[in-house]
Amino acid sequence: MDHRRIAGRVVMATHNRGKLAEMRDLLAPYGIDATSAAEFGLTEPEELGMTFRDNAHIKAEAAAKATGLPAFADDSGLVVDALDGAPGIHSARWAGPERDFARAMATIEEKLRERGATTPERRKAHFVSALCVAWPDGHVEEFEGRVDGTLIWPPRGDKGFGYDPMFLPDGLDLTFGEMMSVEKHRLPPAGRGLSHRARAFLQLAEACLEKG
Repeated sequence: MDHRRIAGRVVMATHNRGKLAEMRDLLAPYGIDATSAAEFGLTEPEELGMTFRDNAHIKAEAAAKATGLPAFADDSGLVVDALDGAPGIHSARWAGPERDFARAMATIEEKLRERGATTPERRKAHFVSALCVAWPDGHVEEFEGRVDGTLIWPPRGDKGFGYDPMFLPDGLDLTFGEMMSVEKHRLPPAGRGLSHRARAFLQLAEACLEKG
């Protein structure tokens, strides 16, 4: 497959400040000027997809058509084995309109205990990030990353966002909520590229980006 190169200015199809900061951090070494959807005054499209990839495509395509620029979109979430894959594509909705992820994490913990999932082997989960880049002419590039781990309680750390404080990646002693951004998101050699978003971005960078 021939991939299209990304250069110049792009719009980030998100109103989530945490995602925006992470993506700007990842794009910085490539000289990409990333503007947010909020700066364009764009409303968020209704996410009616059945998968992370579907929803990333919906968001990127809407932003590209509205701005006339290539648009990046991420759709990501937490998939919990013992909860039959929930919250999954509804991860943000579990936090409510006020984005209360402390409440969302407490809800997950409550549901895990209701199912007797109290041991580490019963608390397996993974984060998924689907990245989509859409151009105004309809061209689309799609990539997906995943990181496996275990859910802990109580949550630890105040870095990151969302469900990070209760997610302990496999083979590590720190939750995503305890990790510095450079360790979690920056790609080697600057960082370790541990997160699901970094893993998806690495695929995208290899296909579509060039360092200046």
